[in-house]
Amino acid sequence: MRIGELAEATGATARALRHYEQAGLISSERAANGYRVYEERAVVRVRNIRYLLAAGLTLDDVRVFLPCLDGDVAAAPPSDKGLKVALERLAVLNARIAAQTEARDRLEAALRERTDDRIRPVA
Repeated sequence: MRIGELAEATGATARALRHYEQAGLISSERAANGYRVYEERAVVRVRNIRYLLAAGLTLDDVRVFLPCLDGDVAAAPPSDKGLKVALERLAVLNARIAAQTEARDRLEAALRERTDDRIRPVA
């Protein structure tokens, strides 16, 4: 299947597919006309990549899951290595959330102080 067909079948953009290929997560052959041609199994692989990215992992994180990207990643029990990567990513996300929360709280306090408490926080 060509890149446009794979994009349509998976909901990914052609640009994202080229990015996944550059990252070594999917592969293609070149047709005589130079077009990328993907095997049918690439549909499952791309859906799994998108699932893992949507869960908060990075492309580098997804590489750990290469051995199981052609199966049902969502239903499979995580490997020790996969679980370690996911927990590390969760720690990074929690740290970022905490830093952003602190920044928001400082800004809110400064606004209240400078506006005689006329500013109400936006939810």
